Amino acid sequence: MQINTKTGLLDKCEQCTSPNSDTRPVNTAIDLIVVHSISLPPGEYGGDSIEQFFQNKLDKNTHPYFEEIHEMQVSSHILIKRSGEIVQFVPFHERAWHAGQSNYQGREHCNDFSIGIELEGTDSDSFEDIQYQQLAHLVSALKTSYPGIAEHITGHSDISPGRKKDPGTGFDWDKLKNSLSTDE
Repeated sequence: MQINTKTGLLDKCEQCTSPNSDTRPVNTAIDLIVVHSISLPPGEYGGDSIEQFFQNKLDKNTHPYFEEIHEMQVSSHILIKRSGEIVQFVPFHERAWHAGQSNYQGREHCNDFSIGIELEGTDSDSFEDIQYQQLAHLVSALKTSYPGIAEHITGHSDISPGRKKDPGTGFDWDKLKNSLSTDE
């Protein structure tokens, strides 16, 4: 995996542009990765509902839950599906709207300086081995392109405690750490 730092795009993945992004504050270093989990509808996998959601195209009539969320404007930089397929929504040098009200080591507004990575899953289910492998490859590429990231990888629940639970109890941080050590 490689990242074109001029375009902020990852090679060898589907590009699915989200309008839910904007410019990062001037002179802001990208130095954090935030891991999330998402499934739409909740607990269901597959399909293209996540892509539709991040593009503001979710049809509120296709599932009762979508009536609640179809007007939300959110995004992430990357989605790693359960199959291992990677979809990019926002170039890395732009600000995706993934963290909301957040704080990392005393710094607020994590969207300003972070990269948001969604894993298709829930905050209670386990994730697939291929998702950990793809995440490790992606993290390695991000560290090469954005050295400030170093070891700054956290969960959404850690930067928004009490408000968010993802990636949740099903996410194995040790497995990610082991995958990273074999990927480097």
